[in-house]
Amino acid sequence: MNLKKKLLKESRLYVIVDKKVSGARPIFNIVSKIKDLGADIIQLRDKESKKESILKEAYRLRKLLTNTQTLFIINDYIDIAKLVDSDGIHLGQNDLPLETARQLLGKDKIIGISCHNLNQAIEAQKNGADYISIGPVFSTPTKPEYKAVGLDLIRKVKKAVQIPFFVIGGINENNINDILSLGIKRAAICRAICRAKDIPFAIKKFSKILN
Repeated sequence: MNLKKKLLKESRLYVIVDKKVSGARPIFNIVSKIKDLGADIIQLRDKESKKESILKEAYRLRKLLTNTQTLFIINDYIDIAKLVDSDGIHLGQNDLPLETARQLLGKDKIIGISCHNLNQAIEAQKNGADYISIGPVFSTPTKPEYKAVGLDLIRKVKKAVQIPFFVIGGINENNINDILSLGIKRAAICRAICRAKDIPFAIKKFSKILN
C-alpha cells in the first residue's frame, strides 16, 4: 500500500473547502489556517469559477500542502487533478465513471465517490473506489437537492462496506455525537468549518472529537 492510501486509511477529518460556501473568505486563506491543525484530507470544490482560475487555485493549494501529511483531493475535474498532480479526485454519481477515472489517473491515486444509498456504496466498492462519502446524513443547504439519508443508512453501510467511508452532510458540533454513537469515526465537513467564526478553533475541535 502506498503512503497516500495508508494516510487515507488513517484519516478521520475530511474538510471540503467549497467556493460557494466560503463566500468572501479566500479558499487559500482557509486552507493555510487548517492544514496543520488536524485536517487529514482537504478537498477543493468549486462549481462556480472558470476552469482557469480553479487550476490556478489548485496549483497554489498543491504547493501549500506538499510535504504535509494532509491529502489533497480535487472535486470533479480530472484534468485539473492530473495537471496539478493532486493526491486524488472525488466524483459524484453523474461524473466520469470510476473505471475511466482509474485509467486516466493510474492505480496509485485516490478516487472517492459520493453515494446516497446502499446500492451505490456497494457498487463503488466493487468498482474499486478507495473511499466513499455517504450522505447527506442531515439536511444541508450545501446540497438542497438531496434529502437527508438518516442514520439508519449509515448503519447498513457500516455493515456492508470495508473501504473507508466518510459521513457527510449538515454535520456540526450539535449532531456529530449522533454519528459517533454508531461507531463512525470519519466525517466530511464543509459549512461548519468554512463558515466558522474561528476556523482554527473549529478544526481543532472536530479533530479532537473524531480522534
